[in-house]
Amino acid sequence: MEEVIRRSANYEASVWDDDYIQSLASPYTGEKYAREAERLKDLVNILINDTEKELDQLHLIDNVQRLGLSGHFKDQIAKMLDNIYEEQEWLQNDLHFTSLKFRLLRQHGYHVPQEVFCSLMDEDGNFKASLSEDVRGLVSLYEASYLSVEGESIMDLAKEFSLTHLTRRLDQITEPRLKEQVRHALEVPLHWRLQKLEARWFIQAYEDTAEANRTLVELAKLEYNMVQAAYQQELKLLSSWYKETGLPEKLEFARHQLAVSYLWALGFIPEHHLVYSREILSKIAVMITIIDDIYDVYGTLEELQLFTHTIERWDINSLDSLPEYMKICFLALFNTVNEFAYHILRDQGFNIISNLRNLWAELCRAYYLEATWFHSGYFPTTNEYLNTAWISISGPLLLFYGYFTTNPINQKELKSLEQYPGIIRWPATVLRLADDLGTSSDEMKRGDVPKSIQCYMKETGCSEEDARKHIKQLIDTALKRMNKEILMENPIKNFGQTAMNLGRISLCMYQHGDGFGLPYSETKKNLMSLLVQPFSMP
Repeated sequence: MEEVIRRSANYEASVWDDDYIQSLASPYTGEKYAREAERLKDLVNILINDTEKELDQLHLIDNVQRLGLSGHFKDQIAKMLDNIYEEQEWLQNDLHFTSLKFRLLRQHGYHVPQEVFCSLMDEDGNFKASLSEDVRGLVSLYEASYLSVEGESIMDLAKEFSLTHLTRRLDQITEPRLKEQVRHALEVPLHWRLQKLEARWFIQAYEDTAEANRTLVELAKLEYNMVQAAYQQELKLLSSWYKETGLPEKLEFARHQLAVSYLWALGFIPEHHLVYSREILSKIAVMITIIDDIYDVYGTLEELQLFTHTIERWDINSLDSLPEYMKICFLALFNTVNEFAYHILRDQGFNIISNLRNLWAELCRAYYLEATWFHSGYFPTTNEYLNTAWISISGPLLLFYGYFTTNPINQKELKSLEQYPGIIRWPATVLRLADDLGTSSDEMKRGDVPKSIQCYMKETGCSEEDARKHIKQLIDTALKRMNKEILMENPIKNFGQTAMNLGRISLCMYQHGDGFGLPYSETKKNLMSLLVQPFSMP
């Protein structure tokens, strides 16, 4: 029998193996810490009730959110913002106050018009030149500008004005804390940062300021450490599961990055109580990665066609037609999907097998189409590529799993989601484009299917640098559409933040190149911050 020559992607070894994961430990478990957290929460409630001035309330809301504590004070924050919104008082010439208020209200879905900034503009419709001296105000304006939607020319001006002056002034700022605040904002805007990583940075930044409230700092550190201890236990159970599947030994050609898959799940669904959601999303991320590598690197076109048909039929009886490595993969997927569907049927009375089967089949058809492009040397147009690629990046699949695990399933909502509205389309598009920006250079060397950057270069004849600029503009447009169609319109209650989070974790993972396939440096640092290193407590 003729030996099949297979490609290799030369993936690096896993960041953390099972032995390391099982060794993780934290003292921040048990009743003692839970009692202390409750005591501190009571003190913060008093602080919230005693804060009466509007600007002080806005600062308090912002600090509580950035410290990672807003989940404990949702009702109080909503009540304060309701009152602030109803009063509609805007300090005409205060850049920081106007920007902070605009950002917090929009972030919580209130419809605030961009025209609130008109009082800060001159007769020519530009922001007043004198505002360029107000560094704190510029940072607030810059952060507010990322809550914009398409067609808001004032918000586009706000971004351009604040970005230009902050970039220009960065090296001239002598006060270290202010300089770090500006650098941090320019790196990634707050609205699109990963909540847990922002909390890590902000606790340290806030603690050093003169206005820091000790109770807030103490609670934020304790909360961070207690949640970290819970995350460690979740990862340990997942690592035992993964080891038991035997997939790392049986499918050595694929990326085996359980810890990184868990980081994706944690960024997507960080809420402490949604343990089952993270478990399922981590398992799904593991399966997506293996199947992606089968289509991208290891499988022959003939094998891939067989595998795609098997997924479409979802039939265990067609296993024998598959090569050994595909049998292992299909059965692992089949069992994982059916077990999840059983839980949903048992707990909610919904049979979602056909929904899940259709999602996996759609993903594999997109993978297969891209594999045929690669094997035939076909170069799609940018639009042709994107029409497949926002699905082949697994965005719709992840979002549906996110919906199924965080919400009681509602037939009407499910029907609406199956039409792939903005709440599915735009986060998936951001995931695809961020992935392309982060991984294209490596994949060009490996000879993978062309990505959006190469498609656009071939189509327009432009340089790689210009193509990257174009892709960043497409991301910017998709983020604005997410603001409008998810944040402002809130089509599915309790699912909006999860959908937004897919955009956030995508931007985080690919910010410094490929944070998944080559998970050293930044991704490793993020894993250490979130899962290993606690804050020291008095």
